[in-house]
Amino acid sequence: MSLGRRTLGFSWPALVALAALAAPRVVLHDLHVVEEGSVATVLLAVVPSICWVAAVLWRRPPRPFLTVVVIGAIYGVLLAVGHQVLWNQAFDGVAPSLGEVDPRAQEGILRVAAVFSSLVTGVLVGVVTGAVAAALSRLLPPRSHSVCER
Repeated sequence: MSLGRRTLGFSWPALVALAALAAPRVVLHDLHVVEEGSVATVLLAVVPSICWVAAVLWRRPPRPFLTVVVIGAIYGVLLAVGHQVLWNQAFDGVAPSLGEVDPRAQEGILRVAAVFSSLVTGVLVGVVTGAVAAALSRLLPPRSHSVCER
């Protein structure tokens, strides 16, 4: 049994798949398919977190908080990659500027800041969602295992 499965309750491909549930929001937002504040944007932001909690409650990993924080961190990586790949589309070809900073350095500085921001966002989403998952794991009784699952 792998370290990830023992500690986190899921295989690494499963953790990546759970994190990937949140990736469509990044793509759809950066391509301006959905706009901030719309019902679709809210659903794209909330439903993946609900799925993470549901997966943890179903699987009952030994460390539910850590499991969801790891999923959030993976989501942060996907978020960072998505924003970098869709950088020009997100800004409609007009990247933000930093005023008097050398124009050659601006894009690099802004891209590094975007990566850092994405990673922090992913981890924070994981922390908040992980806290919910851990609390619910303690409050709700473990699901009963059927004869077929043993």
